[in-house]
Amino acid sequence: MRAGGAGCPAGLLLAVGWLLLVGLQASQAANVTAVQDSGLAHEGESESEADEEAENDTDMPESEVPLEAEEEVQNRTIIKEVEFGMCTVTCGVGFREVILTNGCPGGEAKCVVRVEECRGPVDCGWGRPVSESLESARLSCVHISPANRFRFMWKLLKPDQQPVVLENDSAVLEVQRELHPMAFECDTLDNNELVASVRFTVYTTNELQMRRTSRPDTDAVLVFVLTIGVIICIFVIFVLIFIIINWAAVKTFWGAKSSTTEMHSEMSSMRYKDSTSIEQSPTDIPGREDDALSEWNE
Repeated sequence: MRAGGAGCPAGLLLAVGWLLLVGLQASQAANVTAVQDSGLAHEGESESEADEEAENDTDMPESEVPLEAEEEVQNRTIIKEVEFGMCTVTCGVGFREVILTNGCPGGEAKCVVRVEECRGPVDCGWGRPVSESLESARLSCVHISPANRFRFMWKLLKPDQQPVVLENDSAVLEVQRELHPMAFECDTLDNNELVASVRFTVYTTNELQMRRTSRPDTDAVLVFVLTIGVIICIFVIFVLIFIIINWAAVKTFWGAKSSTTEMHSEMSSMRYKDSTSIEQSPTDIPGREDDALSEWNE
């Protein structure tokens, strides 16, 4: 009896302990689910608040947009238009301006953006010496600064023969005059590419003197012709200005002249009529007298 009675309370205790553990686990699980549900509710509320703020931001009037942002957008949308100026040379290599016609700072209509290199036809024809005297002449190749970026090749031209390449490779060549005229050619190369070619004629001393003596006569004739042309143009301009200023007097003068011309023409026509009537009257009078005599005889 004691043994059985002692075993029963132990079993009861084990059962009660097991029930308590199960109850504790269930309560903990319920608390966790409640916490998760509350977190989800807070997240939903925060998301709804964010959506409301976004809607409020989108509903802001355009007047509240910062002016700086508008200026940045306008600067980005401006289309810059560019045009190029005239090249400084008609052949070879030179410079030209790059001009901006839209989007200049300060509201200017046009502004120079930069200066860039430009090129024309390679053949520059026959050039003139930089300086010359009765003993020598200085010739220069076509180039722009810096000159050391180019390579120069001087040639002596001979009729019906191959050109002779000279040792001088600089941009300037000084030539002494000889008994016969000489022709030279200079090729300007940029990275082994021909960009300009010019030729020169170096005359003899006698030919140079003859050209210098004959040139002033030609220059004098040109100066005289140009002077006469300018004087005639100025005279015509003054006459036109006088006519425009005194247009009423000119109109009256031409009207009076035209009226006198008409009067002279009328008087000449009347004189012509009188002369014709006088020429016809002698033939008419004898006829009338004969008629009167015949009537008297009857």
